[in-house]
Amino acid sequence: MTNIHETAYPRLKQEFTEQELGAIYTPSRAQIDHIFTLYRQASHRTFLLIQLMLLQRLGYFVPLSSIPSIVVRHICEHSGLRVPAKRALAQYDQSGSKTTHQRRLRGYVGIRVMDSSDEYWLEDQALQAAHTKQELPDIINVLIEELVQRRLELPGFTYLFRLARHSRTSVNDGIYKAVAGGLPTCVVERFEHMLTAGENLRIWDSLKREPKQPNVRAVTDFLAHIDTMIALAQDLPNTEAIAATKREQLVLEARALDVAEMRRIKPLKRHTLIVLLIQSQLQKAMDDIAEIFIKTIRSLHNGAEERLRQYHLQHAEQIERLIGQFREVLTVLSDEGSDEERVARVEQSLDGDLGAWITECDEHMAYAGNNYYPFMLVGYVGKRSLLFKCLEALSLESSSQDQSLLAAIAIIQKHRSSHKEQLPAAEGALPELALDWMSDKWRKLVFGRVAADAPANVHRKYFELAVMTQVMDELKSGDLYVEHSGDYDDYRNHLVDWEQYEREVKSYGELAGLSVEAPAFVAQLRDKLGSLARDVDSRFPQNSLADIDESGIVIRRMERPKPPPELDAIEQMVTNEMDPVSILDVLTETEKWLDLHKIFGPLSGFEAKVDAPRKRFITTLFCYGCNLGATQTARSIKGLSRKQVAWLNLKHVTEQRLDKAIVKVINAYNRFALPRYWGSGKSASADGTKWNIYEANLLSEYHIRYGGYGGIGYYHVSDKYIALFSHFIPCGVYEAVYILDGLINNQSDIQPDTLHGDTQAQSTPVFGLASLLGIDLMPRIRNIKDLVFFKADKADQYDNIGSLFRGSIDWELIARHMKDMLRVVISIKAGKIAPSTILRRLGTASRKNKLYYAFRELGRVHRTMFLLKYINDAELRRTIHAATNKSEEFNGFIKWLFFGGEGIIAENVRHEQRKVIKYNQLVANMVILHNVHEMTRLLKTIQAKGYVLTEEVLRGLAPYRKGHINRFGEYMLDLEREVAPMNYKVEFTK
Repeated sequence: MTNIHETAYPRLKQEFTEQELGAIYTPSRAQIDHIFTLYRQASHRTFLLIQLMLLQRLGYFVPLSSIPSIVVRHICEHSGLRVPAKRALAQYDQSGSKTTHQRRLRGYVGIRVMDSSDEYWLEDQALQAAHTKQELPDIINVLIEELVQRRLELPGFTYLFRLARHSRTSVNDGIYKAVAGGLPTCVVERFEHMLTAGENLRIWDSLKREPKQPNVRAVTDFLAHIDTMIALAQDLPNTEAIAATKREQLVLEARALDVAEMRRIKPLKRHTLIVLLIQSQLQKAMDDIAEIFIKTIRSLHNGAEERLRQYHLQHAEQIERLIGQFREVLTVLSDEGSDEERVARVEQSLDGDLGAWITECDEHMAYAGNNYYPFMLVGYVGKRSLLFKCLEALSLESSSQDQSLLAAIAIIQKHRSSHKEQLPAAEGALPELALDWMSDKWRKLVFGRVAADAPANVHRKYFELAVMTQVMDELKSGDLYVEHSGDYDDYRNHLVDWEQYEREVKSYGELAGLSVEAPAFVAQLRDKLGSLARDVDSRFPQNSLADIDESGIVIRRMERPKPPPELDAIEQMVTNEMDPVSILDVLTETEKWLDLHKIFGPLSGFEAKVDAPRKRFITTLFCYGCNLGATQTARSIKGLSRKQVAWLNLKHVTEQRLDKAIVKVINAYNRFALPRYWGSGKSASADGTKWNIYEANLLSEYHIRYGGYGGIGYYHVSDKYIALFSHFIPCGVYEAVYILDGLINNQSDIQPDTLHGDTQAQSTPVFGLASLLGIDLMPRIRNIKDLVFFKADKADQYDNIGSLFRGSIDWELIARHMKDMLRVVISIKAGKIAPSTILRRLGTASRKNKLYYAFRELGRVHRTMFLLKYINDAELRRTIHAATNKSEEFNGFIKWLFFGGEGIIAENVRHEQRKVIKYNQLVANMVILHNVHEMTRLLKTIQAKGYVLTEEVLRGLAPYRKGHINRFGEYMLDLEREVAPMNYKVEFTK
C-alpha cells in the first residue's frame, strides 16, 4: 500500500518549532469569541477550540487524545483555557457530544461531509486523474486538491488509496482494450512471433536500438532499421488519445522489459506495450535522422569556415601582391603623360600577362566577404550519399503554403545520379521554381551570377548544398516538419486551440498582471521603455562607472567588496571541525533522513518486491551518481552483484522519479536557516558544462568552445546554492533554448522568477518569451558595444545616451501578432508544449515564421530595458556576476563528485545518459544538504562559545565543501549506524 508520507495528505506532526505553533495553531480573537458564544462550559470550549484549529490545518477531524500535548498546551494558553488532562481528552473522544460539536465546526469552517453524489463526483475525478497519472500518490494528490476546492471534509487515507488504485486499474484496462482489443490477427501473430526464441529475439532488441556516430555505413544500417520499424508500424491503431504522460510511462515500462518478462504479462497489456514502443521508437528514429542530417550539414559549414581561415593565412602573400600591384597601377595612372602612354606603362607593370592577374583576382574574389561556401565541396563529397539517404528517409512537409523548397528537394533527388557538373536550367525545371529563399552568395555559385533573370545552367553540387542548407534552416525554424517525428513535428499541433485560448487568456492576463488587448499592452510597454530610457539618460552624468566614447559604452569594474575580517577565522573553524566522512556515508545519512528509496518502485506503478530497498537504492545512486559503474560498484560494496546494481536502475528509476527525489532534497534544504543568508530563492542562474562521452553515439559532438567530444549538462542553480533542475543536451545545440525549461518544470518550494544566464541568454526571442512567462531575464553581458539599444519612438531624443540607440521598436508588429504570442505562452502554461520546443523554432530567422519576428521585436523591448538598467545600476551588475559565479562553482562541485570512470559518461543510450546527469545532480544536492546540516550544527557550537556570527559572516560561507569527504578507499555501506535527525529549528539570530 502507498505510504501516506508519499502523498500530500495532511497529517499531524509530532514535533513543532515555536514559529510553526505560532503561525498554525494560534486561535484568532474571532475564533475564540465564536466558540465562547456557542458554549459557556469551559471544557466544551477547550475541546471545540482544539478541534477547530486541527480541522483548519488538516481538513478532517482527529481524536483529541492523538494530538501532541505541545499543540494542546499552545492552543489553551493562547485562549485563556486550562490545559485538559490526557484522560479527559480520551473520554471526550468516546462521548456523544463530539458529533454535535463537529457538525457545528463544519458549518463554521464552511466544509461538509461527502454524500453519495460527492462520492460519484470523486470517482469521476479519480478516473480523470488516472488518464494522465500512473503513480498512485500522484492520483491521490489530485483527489486531495479537488476535495479542498469543493470544500469537502477529507475522507480517510485508505479510502482515497483504494479509489485511486481502482481508477488506475480501470483506466489502464480501458487503454489496453482500446489499443490491443481490435488489433488484426496478423499483427497479433507478428507480435507473438517477435517474442519467440531464436532469430526473432533480435527484432525485439532492435526496437530499442540507438544510432551510432553518423557515418555512411552506420546511417545506412540505421535506415534499414527504420524500414523495419515502418513495416512493424503498419496496421497499428492511432493512439493519440492516450495522454502524453500516460504514454511515456507505458513506453518506459515496455523499454525496461526483456522478452521473458513480456511473455509473463497478460496479452492485452503485452500487445499495448509493443504498439506504444514501436510508435515511440519510430518517432525517435525520425528525430534521429533529422538530427543526423542537421549535424552533418552544420559540420560541413564549420569545416568550410575553418578551411577559409586557413586559406586566408596561406594566401596572405598573394593578397599583399595584388594590393601592391593595384597601387602600382594607380601610381602609373596618376603620372603625367597621354592616355596611350599611361596605358602602355600599366601593361608593362603587369608584365603583359593580364589573364594571370585576372585569374588571381577572381580566385581571391570567390572567397571575399568571408564566403566559405566554395570550400564546402571538399567535405561534401564524402557526405553526399549520407545526406541523400537522410532526405529519402524523412517525410518532409511544409508548415505553410510555400512548397518551393519541397519542389527543389524533388529536383536534386531527380538528378542525384547525374555526373554532370553543370545542368541546363530547363532540364532542371528551374525557370518555374521560386527561389526566394536562396541568398546572393549561393546564387553566384549555383548560377554563376546574382541576377534574378532565368539562368542558363545550374552547378549541380552547389545547388544541392544550397537546398540542403535551407532544409536544415527550415527544420530548425519549423517551416519544414517531419511526419511521425517528435522533436521535428509540426509544433502548431501542440498549441491550445483558439477556443481554449479565449477561455484562458483573461485569467492569464490577471495572473501575469498584463493587458491581453494589443493596444493597451503596447501602450503600457511603450511608456515603460520610454520612461526608463529618460530616467537613465538624466542619471547618466552621475554614473561614475560608465562612459560613452567613440567606440560605444564603457563600463568599469566595481571595486570588490571586502569580506568581514572575522570571516576567515570562522571559515577555518568550520573546516577544521567538519567530521571526516566517506561519500557513501553522506548518501546513507541523507537518504535515511528523507526515505528517498520509497520514490523508486516498479515502472508498472505496483508495489515493490525488492529485498533491502534502501541498500539497493543507495548502491545504485552511488554507482551512477559518482560514475563508478555497476561492475566496480559491485566489487566495492559487498553483498550485491553487478546485475543487481544495474537492475534497479533499469527497472525502477526514471528521469521523472529522479526529479521527484531532487525536489524532496531541495525542500528539506530550504527549511534550514543558513541558506536564507545566501539568497532569497527568488533568483537562479543557468549555465552549462561539458561532460565527456564516447564518440560512438549521436549525442556526442566536438564542442569548439569547450574542446573535445561530449554533451552539455545544463543546470539551474538557485541563489541559495542548490541546483533546481538539470538537462543533458548535445554540444551543437544553442544552450539558451533550454534556459526557461528549468523554471517552468521546477516543482520545488524554491520558486525563482529572476533568471541569470551566460552570454548565450542575450538572445532577443528568449527575452521576449521569458517576459510573457513572468520570468525576469538578467544574463551576463559581454561585448555590450555590439548590442543594439532600441528607442520606444524614433523621434525620442536623449542628451547623454543617444548614441547607444541604433533603432526603434516596431510596435505594430508586436500588436499584430500579440494573440499568436499569447497562444504560445498559454500552451506552455497548460503543459502542452515546452519553452525549448518553441525556442528551437525561434532560434533561426525565417522569412515565413512571423512568430519569430514578433518574439524578436518584443525581446528587443525587454533586452533594451534590461541593458538600460544594467548600465545604470552597479549593484545589479554585481548581483549577476555573483549569480553566475555560483553556477560555475556548482559545475566544479558536481564534477568533483563524478570521480569514477575518468569522468566519462560510459552510457551510450541517450535516456540513460540523461539519467546519469540527474543521478549526479541528486548526489550533489544530497551532499549540499548534508554539508548545511553539519555547518548549522558547528556554527551554533561556535556561536555558543561567544563568537559573533553576523549576517555578513554567514553570507560569506558556502555549502560546496569537499575537504572532509573521502571519495576513495574502502566503502562500507552501514545501514545500522545511528544517524542524528536533521534539525531545522536552529536559528542564528539572538
